[in-house]
Amino acid sequence: MASSVKVLDMRNADTTLAIVQERGSKGMRLEDVYRRLYNPDLYLRAYGRIYKNAGALTKGPDEETADGMSLEKIDGIIKLLRDERYRWKPVRRTLIPKKNGKLRPLGIPRWSDKLLQEVMRSILDAYYEPQFSSLSHGFRPRRSCHTALRDINIAWSGMKWFIEGDIKGCFDNIDHTILLSIIREKIHDNRFMTLVENLLKAGYLEEWNYRPTTSGTPQGGIISPILANIYLDRLDQFVEKTLIPEYTQGTRRKNLPAYDRIKSKIYQLKKRGATGEILNPLRKELRRMDASNPMDNGFRRLKYARYADDFLLGFIGPKEEAERIKERIGTFLREQLKLDLSPEKTLITHAATGKARFLGYDITVFKPQGYGPAKYAAGNITLLIPPSALNEKIARYTQDGKPIHRKELTRDADFIIVNTYGLEYRGIVQYYALARNRCWLNRLHWYMRNSLLKTLANKHKSTVTKMADRYQAIVITNNGTTKCLQVVRERPGRPPMVATFGGISLTPEPYADYEDVPLDRDRLFIGRNELIQRMMAEECEVCGSKGPLQGHHIRKLADLNVPGRAEKPHWKQVMSARRRKVMFVCIECHSNIHAGRPTRMRIKDDQNG
Repeated sequence: MASSVKVLDMRNADTTLAIVQERGSKGMRLEDVYRRLYNPDLYLRAYGRIYKNAGALTKGPDEETADGMSLEKIDGIIKLLRDERYRWKPVRRTLIPKKNGKLRPLGIPRWSDKLLQEVMRSILDAYYEPQFSSLSHGFRPRRSCHTALRDINIAWSGMKWFIEGDIKGCFDNIDHTILLSIIREKIHDNRFMTLVENLLKAGYLEEWNYRPTTSGTPQGGIISPILANIYLDRLDQFVEKTLIPEYTQGTRRKNLPAYDRIKSKIYQLKKRGATGEILNPLRKELRRMDASNPMDNGFRRLKYARYADDFLLGFIGPKEEAERIKERIGTFLREQLKLDLSPEKTLITHAATGKARFLGYDITVFKPQGYGPAKYAAGNITLLIPPSALNEKIARYTQDGKPIHRKELTRDADFIIVNTYGLEYRGIVQYYALARNRCWLNRLHWYMRNSLLKTLANKHKSTVTKMADRYQAIVITNNGTTKCLQVVRERPGRPPMVATFGGISLTPEPYADYEDVPLDRDRLFIGRNELIQRMMAEECEVCGSKGPLQGHHIRKLADLNVPGRAEKPHWKQVMSARRRKVMFVCIECHSNIHAGRPTRMRIKDDQNG
């Protein structure tokens, strides 16, 4: 047994996950999952993925964060797992506001728990991803809100009813017993299942009072999204394999009798040699008419898309059957998964006269007025920016309906101010790339531009006009040239850094596909990156001594600036020269950094490494 474990430890992360993925793609049961947690490469891969997360330096129930990360910490976690003595700590719970004014609980685990959760997530993701439904888009590699919306835009033409679905408190109400039984169907490893069960029941600290968790997955936990997808895959399979086949009837709609009569008359007249003078009026009348019968009782279609706990169904058929579909989904969730639909958010909307809200878009069906070329687009899906969503975006940059400056940015450099506004604007514009009324974002652009210029003017004690003249620039887009605001930061010996606000075309992009997570961060096979190589070099990046290293983390490079001091401490000089937010140092240097003492220096100091 010892030799087999040693061989397993020698496998790198890619090979281990490839084996797991192959079993998942073939629908095979997975065994010996727990022993795969002994593989150090999986932890190095996990560290490379999550060290940049915003919460990496946020304290959980104790003082442990990503700062001080080392190979010894990985060895300690693996040793506890081998001895079956690893214990999850309760997460520190905090409440964050939601759009509707309510509060959402967010759990913050300790760093070691985050690291182990990421390893478990990578294994579960590799195994379950090939088995998940193609109709599910949330928290999955190479899938996003845009893939769900794009599928709706392309494949849902002709829908008559939309059924909007929202599961009430989904993450908080996941039943532990049902979730564990679903996982046990495919994963046959009692030690791994005990580890998952203990994670679910670890509890949380609220105002430093311990409270147990009897249901739900830990919100804020890295493993929570994959556990929710495993749980809700039962809903996906019910809709895909039961409801969709049942409500799919007929190959095409029957033609209207009046349409067939005129078409037959034209055919007969052409056969007899009739001229265009006789045929053209009939052809014109034919173009005015709908060919297919929208009330054909022998034709049914049902479409489905889910993102996290929100889902949308499109249905061609009578409203009574749409109501029945909604009831059956509610019954399935209640009886099989012990979840309830939110009554105020689960709605049935007429596709042509109303708008369904899904993933921040309004979704409706195009209905042309009169006849002409637009008639042939009748029934196509139209994605729109909701007016309320646009007003919410604008409200952040206005007061009493007028643009205002942002006080929190006035102490930052001009480059950072313009870059902050530019990133926020670009994110909104890219998210609504599929919207037919994307041009509405011109209004947002006006408010944000004036807010940006007022922020710069407030900082420099100047005017909006002078700031606009100072930073005005022209950029080239796919649709020609356009004006923008731009700040260029020169760097000796390197290309300049450019911060841009605006300069983005607002033409709809119906085939745009922006991923939630960049592909290179979420693909299955990734090699050891530069961070891991530096971690394993066993050479202190400050003093050059050999031995075990610890990672010193900072939140942002701007933290390296020391107000009121002419010279930075030696370690900050090294970190600034490398332009890295993580630096691997020996234990003595790391202790000195946190104590505010001078660190040792190399005999021949070379800050560029």
